[in-house]
Amino acid sequence: MARDTPERPLQPSRLPTTGQVLELLSSAFADAGYDIEDVRVDAAARPPRIVVVADGDSGLDLDAVADLSRVASELLDQVTAESEPYVLEVTSPGVERPLTAERHYRRARGRKVELTLADGTSLTGRLGEHDGSAIQLVVANRGVLSVTTVALADITKAVVQVEFSPPNRRELELAGMTGEGADG
Repeated sequence: MARDTPERPLQPSRLPTTGQVLELLSSAFADAGYDIEDVRVDAAARPPRIVVVADGDSGLDLDAVADLSRVASELLDQVTAESEPYVLEVTSPGVERPLTAERHYRRARGRKVELTLADGTSLTGRLGEHDGSAIQLVVANRGVLSVTTVALADITKAVVQVEFSPPNRRELELAGMTGEGADG
């Protein structure tokens, strides 16, 4: 005869909160030259998951991901000793990411972006120089390149676009880039 046994309630995974992860890792990432752009803690996933999205002025290569993962793991191990095992993922923001802070515009210089302005209009062009309050955008109109200034305050949405071919050398020059890796 089978005996009914009450199910044990699920125990919380005791993972740190998003804020705790941010507080714990921010200075170590900053010391390495990177900013934490986002943290996601998903205790409901199986296995539970902590995702840290980081970026720096020179991007995030595989060596940097490995170094940051090692640092994050060591720091998180100090506060997750009693939690169930979890997956730690350190990653970059990825393509087609929104630009939401001044540093994002600086890091995306030379990249193609699509802007939505406060008046509802859209602009697509290559991101050039910026001064903290405005950006330069290289736009092509019927094959003619020109540079326009757009105030950051006028931008409601900015997204980096995926490109499958190298940019035109002149376009990069107008964006204030050297033209290396550009097409003719």
